[in-house]
Amino acid sequence: MNNRRELKSEYKQTHTRMGVYQIRSLVNGKVLIGVALNLTGILNSNRFQLEMGSHANRKLQAEWKEFGSENFAFEALDELAATEGADYDYKPDPAFLEEMWLGKLEPYGERGYNEKKKGREEKLRQIARNRMSN
Repeated sequence: MNNRRELKSEYKQTHTRMGVYQIRSLVNGKVLIGVALNLTGILNSNRFQLEMGSHANRKLQAEWKEFGSENFAFEALDELAATEGADYDYKPDPAFLEEMWLGKLEPYGERGYNEKKKGREEKLRQIARNRMSN
């Protein structure tokens, strides 16, 4: 029983690679920027979804089908080291880095596959419109 407790504690203190990643088209240079607490896992998940034809990003999925898997690169742009204790919430840290990379690369429209995130005011206007139409 002690061994199980020790293993569980060790697992909680083991951190996976976390940070910002990109999926880049080698044909047209477009990128999809994302963030994850597990970079290896999210990159594998994205590749699997693209290969199965079920990726949530329709533009990326269409170009994957058109150009082929060999024309895409899966890359870590920025990684964070786990320097805090096991109870530290790392979610805001990579999210901050993601905002920085989105601002730097602006992967929207012809430059990439990301959709611009709505600002607070735009979200509130959308909520108000939805309530008025119901």
